[in-house]
Amino acid sequence: MTDATVNAMPAKRRPMMAELNILIVLVAICAVFEILGWITQGQSFLMNWQRLSIMILQVSVVGIIAIGVTQVIISGGIDLSSGSIVGATAMISMSLAQASGFDRAVYPDLTGLPVIIPVVAGLVFGLLAGMVNGALIAYTKIPPFIATLGMMVTARGFAKWYTKGQPISFPSESFAWIGKGMHPVFIFLAVAVIFHVALKYTRYGKFTYAIGANPQAARVSGINVEKQLVKIYAVAGFLSALAGIVVCSRALTAQAGMGTMYELDAIAMAVIGGVSLTGGRGTIFGTAVGMVIFGVIISGFTFLRLDAYYQEMIKGVIIVAAVVADVYRQKKRSKKA
Repeated sequence: MTDATVNAMPAKRRPMMAELNILIVLVAICAVFEILGWITQGQSFLMNWQRLSIMILQVSVVGIIAIGVTQVIISGGIDLSSGSIVGATAMISMSLAQASGFDRAVYPDLTGLPVIIPVVAGLVFGLLAGMVNGALIAYTKIPPFIATLGMMVTARGFAKWYTKGQPISFPSESFAWIGKGMHPVFIFLAVAVIFHVALKYTRYGKFTYAIGANPQAARVSGINVEKQLVKIYAVAGFLSALAGIVVCSRALTAQAGMGTMYELDAIAMAVIGGVSLTGGRGTIFGTAVGMVIFGVIISGFTFLRLDAYYQEMIKGVIIVAAVVADVYRQKKRSKKA
């Protein structure tokens, strides 16, 4: 495929007006919680740095996953394995970040293996899991829902088998540094910038949008659809593994159940941010705003002392509402066309 063909290929991205609408929704939600805060609690929801920093930290890990999920959805697929990859990666990385076999009270300066080893091991696992997802979808033609559902169950089972269900704690200081303080937020921002540039200015991004918009037309235009799908799912697996490393580093422990439901939260962030479940449309910026909206809603419910089970129900309603809104937008575009 020639450079001229790639450059001439239209990239199916949402217009800036759609992103502006998402920002307006964010401002409106913040305003509602601010008003309710003064009415019910007698205090400000937004003017509390500690609350806002905790909110951003809570959603930044899932936000890393959401960036990978965004690319999968843009390509016309779905990834249900993200949370399980988080759990399996956490177990693998934490097990290699130990000073095992020594008494840490006697050897306080012992840091175990170099931090690069548990990090690389975890990332390689996520990359391979994503490649398996992509290969199954691209070459066996089974639906993404089924392929990633299989990986979800397999990776979660692996996480439980790896230590027979036992948690792993007390990592080396260098590994614990990864999730310290606001580091997860900085990692999210770095990942977001990298893939914003990749989707907007590189062949990888153009091919991803083209496959999501019309896979047959993409294939006719010279794109190796199967190879691109493997790349997209590999990236999603890699980012899920990165999130797993960050979350266990921050918690200073790894458990097989880590990451449960993260995949649905990541999908919700992407859909709230305007990524179309029909494929071909969406941006990393929109997903980032969707992540903040998601965080504001959860933090706002906690601030208003709404019980956790109500929060889960409302979260489900928000996801469905976002999908309905996307379907409505698609119908309007088809009528205009």
